[in-house]
Amino acid sequence: MDTESAVEQYGTMVYRLAYAQLRSRHDADDVFQEVFLRYHRAAPPFESEEHRKAWLLRVTANCANSLAASPWRKRSVPLEDVYAYSDQEESGLDAALAQLPSKYRSVIHLYYYEGYSTEEIARILGRRASTVRAQLTRARQTLARLLKENL
Repeated sequence: MDTESAVEQYGTMVYRLAYAQLRSRHDADDVFQEVFLRYHRAAPPFESEEHRKAWLLRVTANCANSLAASPWRKRSVPLEDVYAYSDQEESGLDAALAQLPSKYRSVIHLYYYEGYSTEEIARILGRRASTVRAQLTRARQTLARLLKENL
């Protein structure tokens, strides 16, 4: 599959994961570009479409983690990326998700928005399945607490 087709088919998925981890449209744009640049340069052979999708998710998670850990990002002041929600509930959930650590946002996103199992998430992120299950549990508990506080 050429790069243009991959962007059309998987671009939204890559962007959503990058945004879920970084909570910034500008940073998500940077990660999106980097992921598909790597895809174009490497042109890796894939066994199946599921393998291609997992590769793109893994590269997205790695690029987002690298960007989040970069020294210059720690010294910068984040710009506010404000999305308007028509529903108060969606707005509250988005605010609660923004308060979660990146490692929790990524597993929540892959589990609930992309529909992966904990074992698949573990393979994509290079973590143990038990670690992913623990992170999902902690993320759910933290989200529940944050949502109760905001009521």
